[in-house]
Order: sequence, then structure tokens, then C-alpha cells
Amino acid sequence: MIKRVYVDNSVIGGKHDLEFSEPTEKLFREFKLGLYIPIISNITAKEIQSAPPYILEVYEDLREIAEFIELNEEAVQLSESYLKEGKFSKRMLADTLHIAIATVNKVDIVVSWNFRDIVNLNKIVIYNAVNLKLGYHQIEIRNPKEILHE
Repeated sequence: MIKRVYVDNSVIGGKHDLEFSEPTEKLFREFKLGLYIPIISNITAKEIQSAPPYILEVYEDLREIAEFIELNEEAVQLSESYLKEGKFSKRMLADTLHIAIATVNKVDIVVSWNFRDIVNLNKIVIYNAVNLKLGYHQIEIRNPKEILHE
């Protein structure tokens, strides 16, 4: 079974970041080869609106092959639970919405280069504890390097 991989805006921007460009390029190749199904959301679309044209181009290329999911009330409620249970500040709202929308849509893996608020072991434990408490599955949260087949 091909895994569905939710891509946040940090990965899209990572294609033009010296530190992250190589593994990001490899991940996008794996998407094109059909090794993973990329998933993007209207949250990412909104966040990326004001990005430079070269980032918007990466987003549009990904949009052509990705499954697109929309934020719904269930994901908003789950995001609020993450904020409350984790005692996270409101600045993390977009980050918790990414995790929540991926969770309610049964995505297999979330990939991000955001090590402060998403790919952070202490926060992943909280996301998954809330998921289990509320009857959702645990979600894998990784940086792109960790899921590459190569």
C-alpha cells in the first residue's frame, strides 16, 4: 500500500533552501515515481500565497500530482485539543491545524522541516496522546530525510 504523505509549506520552501534542497528534491522525485502520494491542504495553500514566485511554482507543480484536502470543523476541534492539552501558544495554531487535518483525513505521515513545532519529539508525543485519547490513530511525523527510499 502506498503511503499518503502530508506536505507542509516548510517542505515546499525547502526545495530552495541550501540546507534542505537535496532531500526535498529526492522526496519530490519519489512523489513523481509514485512511491508516495503527496497530500496538501488549503492551510498550506493559504500560508504560501505570499511566497516568492519560485516557491509558488514549486507549490503549483506539487498541486498537479497531489491529493488536496480541506480543513473542516473536526480538524479545527482536534487542533484546539492539541493547543489545550499541550499548553501550546496560539502562534502554533497553523502547525496544529496541519497535524489535525492530516489526522482526521487518515494521512500516514506528515513531513516538515519545522523542527521547533512539528518534527519535535516532545510535541509529537502530545499530538499522538491527544489522538489516542480522542479515538484517532497515531500519526507519523518526520522530516523528509527520514522517509526517503534511497
